[in-house]
Order: sequence, then structure tokens, then C-alpha cells
Amino acid sequence: MKDILLTAEDYRQIASLGISETQIRTQIDIFKDSSFYQKLNRPCRVDDGICRITPPEMDRYLHLHQEAAARGRFLKFVPASGAASRMFQALHHIYEAHGDDLGVIVQKSHRGDAACREGLQLLENIQNFPFYSDLKEIMAQDGLSLDSLMQQGKVKAIWEYLLTDRGLGYGSLPKGLLKFHSYDAGCRTAFEEHLCEAAYYVKDQNNICRLHFTISPEQETRFRQLFHEVRPGYESRCHAVFQVSFSHQKSSTNTIAVDLENAPFRDKNGGLLFRPGGHGALLENLRELGGDLVYIKNIDNIVPDHLKAPTFFWKKILGGYLVETQQLVQTALSRLEADNSPEGLGQVEEFVRDRLFLNFPGTYPQWPLEGKRNFLFKKLNRPIRVCGMVPNTGEPGGGPFWVEGADKTLSLQIVEKAQVDLADPQQKAIWKSSTYFNPVDLVCALRDVQGRPFALSKYVDPRAVFISKKSKDGRQLKALEFPGLWNGSMSDWITIFLEIPGETFNPVKTVLDLLRPEHQPQCDSLFSH
Repeated sequence: MKDILLTAEDYRQIASLGISETQIRTQIDIFKDSSFYQKLNRPCRVDDGICRITPPEMDRYLHLHQEAAARGRFLKFVPASGAASRMFQALHHIYEAHGDDLGVIVQKSHRGDAACREGLQLLENIQNFPFYSDLKEIMAQDGLSLDSLMQQGKVKAIWEYLLTDRGLGYGSLPKGLLKFHSYDAGCRTAFEEHLCEAAYYVKDQNNICRLHFTISPEQETRFRQLFHEVRPGYESRCHAVFQVSFSHQKSSTNTIAVDLENAPFRDKNGGLLFRPGGHGALLENLRELGGDLVYIKNIDNIVPDHLKAPTFFWKKILGGYLVETQQLVQTALSRLEADNSPEGLGQVEEFVRDRLFLNFPGTYPQWPLEGKRNFLFKKLNRPIRVCGMVPNTGEPGGGPFWVEGADKTLSLQIVEKAQVDLADPQQKAIWKSSTYFNPVDLVCALRDVQGRPFALSKYVDPRAVFISKKSKDGRQLKALEFPGLWNGSMSDWITIFLEIPGETFNPVKTVLDLLRPEHQPQCDSLFSH
């Protein structure tokens, strides 16, 4: 490889991962290029990139959703492979730094130490967490009393049994396997909550409810065992037949890490360091599903039953809007094939401009009719996504923006903070002026007018990557993530943003989020009667 010396062992390593030398060269070139930033033009607003559904329209979208769901067209796709290490990051720090000294934790908390404050809040409210009974029971099996240790201020064992494999192992488990909510009949993991939620908007006329989870290979046995244990009860209560499948993020989607001089980073044993390519790598998993209409939602954005009704409602609205949009797009494609007159072309132009927010190149008015037709056909013959957007309340994450492409045309994109050049005052001002937030609540149409799956890789912006600084063995490195699944990986899709209420977005980013009112019990399950 030019400018890079690879050993025979390096070639064996990359071959075992299914990665080519060309891929590595391309990735290193991206590290050297500072042009991966998105150029923001303006944030999306209602009627300027964001649609607001009015009450008179809602019944139509609910009906369209119901028809498509009954035919079994919907499936739910949940990225669930990430470990919950960030969720317990502060507790890991306390466990390693302060151990059994509750007094130090209290003192540091009062002085403003964020990690100690989080740990103290957990201890003070430990009975309100859905995993409390499990933690108490597993400690009792080893002759330890959680309540007595709390009274004595000996908290190291509590951290140990909560975080490590000696106990619950929550510090390394994926979020999908963690207890999220308490009910009179017991507690539910995030995985179980997604089953219950999907039964209300994915189930078909034969009561079949299809879900797919992307998970890490080492956790597949746990997920399958949990599903085997809970399936009969939930199928009975939800009146559903759950068809659940799993897949793994492929090692061939790992990316090479580099040092600060953009040379391949080598670990202490001299081997090349590869890192997971981020959730954008899941585009291949999504493609392999061969799904028709697919909901995508993060594993941690889930609420107890008594708060699920708004989620059910707006999921159906999103799905119905997608069905109608797909029908209109297919009608427009048929018109382009049957009618190449200026009048027919004008009707399609009006549709893509007003319904799909498509921007035309500056020279478009001078193009011949056939050139215009080909342009419109290409823009319409693409996957479609309808994305819910909630008011921005300060949560960390991306949002909807008008983005300027290399050809100066504007398009609707979901942009993350890491994709913005915040050193540019104008770009920073546009970023900070956004009033909407991306909750990762979308539904996608993945097949063309003949019912054939789109080749999703054709619609990716390969330059819309994420580059971040990490550390390994005490040395700094730069890590590369592929274009995010709902960012650059869907860059060239037909994109529609719909305003949805903030009450549909209730993520669990840290363990203390489980103490928020929306994650605490108020009544028993919807399925208890």
C-alpha cells in the first residue's frame, strides 16, 4: 500500500476480518481530508422542511396505516448491539476510584463532582430502580444484605454486584437486556418493551408481529434465551405471534484507527487496530432483511404501558404518511413513463417541489424535456423515509437541516454535531439555531414500484463520516465511523420530516434516567385484562 508498510501478519489480519487493502487506503484518505463536514444552509422549520399534520388529516393516515399493517407490510428494526457502558460510566468511575468509601462519595458530591453526585442519587433511590429486587436477590445468594451494607456505608459490594459479572453484570450488558420498567406482575427489559410496543402497530391481520434486532454475537444466546422465556406470556397478553430475528454487525464493516499523524495505529502487540464502524454499518443488515415498510427505533427510547398511547398513535401516523407518499411517488413515476409532455412534467415537478421538498439545479429550466424527465425519474425512484422530529429541549444528538451539496443544491438531512465545523462562526450559529431534534423515530419504504428491494448502498454519501479522538493503551488515536444509518447512509433517499410531540421521545442515556417520572410505574400493564 502506497506510503504504508504492511506486514504479512497485517494482511492475514485484514483478510480474517473480510476487509480489503483498498478499503483501508480509502479510509486513511478520509482521515487526511478535512472536508467531511456537512455545510449547513439553515435549520428546518415547519413549512420549511418540516410538515405538521392537522387533525382533519389524521384519520386518513391512520386508515392507510391500518390497511398496510393488515397486509403484513410492516416490520420493526431495532439497533440493540451496543453495551450499556456509557449508561453506567459514572458508577464505573466511582467503583474504581472510591471503592467502599461512602463518606468520600458524599463529600465529593457536595463539592459538585458529577460522578459522585450520580452515584449518591442512585444509592438514595435504589429501591425505585426496576433491577433492585434482582440486585438484592443475587447479593443474598452470597450471604450479603444490600440494606445492611447501605446502612453501614459499605457500598463497594453494591457497585460490584450491579456492574460486574459477579452479580448482574449491568456494566457490560447491552441495554436491551437491562430491566427498564416495573409492573405489578414483574419487571420488563427494554427488549420486552419493544415486543409489547410493536404489537400495537406492526401486527398483521393474522396477528403476526415481525421484529428484527441487531445484536453483538456474544450476546445472541442471552437474547434468544430471554425471548424463549417470555414469548408465550407476551403472545397471550398481546394477542400476537412474534416473529423475531437477530443479526450481527459484520466485522468487515470495522474501520482502521490511525494515530494523530494519520498513520495506522498499532496496539501494544504491533497489530493494526480496527474499531466498529458505527450504526451506519447496519445499512447492510437493513438491506439483507429485504423488508417492505420498516420502522426504525433505538432500543432505549421506550416507555411503560401507561405512556405508550401517544407512541402508538404517532407511529401509525408516520406509517400512514409513508404509505400515501409511496403511492404518490409511484403514480408520479408512472406518469413520467406515460406522459413526457410539458404539462405532465410540470405536474410531477409541482409534486416533488411541494410534497417532497426537492430542490432543482440552477440550470434546470434550460434543460431539454428528456433531461428533465430523467432527472425527475432518478429522484423519485429511490427509497423513502418519513422521520419524526420533536421540539429541541437540549438533548444531545442530531437534528433536521437544509444541507448544501457539492453541486450547491439543497437537500433535507439529519446532521449530528460531529458533522458540523463548529470552528466556523456561521456554521455554529446555524447549528445552535435549530429548534427540532432527531429522536430516531422513522419508517422507511425499501422496495421499488415492482416490489424489488432497492440497492441501499447506491444512496449513501460516503463522505458523511464521523471522526473522533479516542485513546488506547495510553495513546491518542483517531477513529472513523461510517455515515450514520439515518445520516449519510440515507443521504440520497426521499426524505420527509414530520413534527411529532416530545412525549414520544423518552430515552435512557444514563441509569438515572430510569428515575424520570416517565419511566416510573403508575399503574399495571395494558395487557393485564
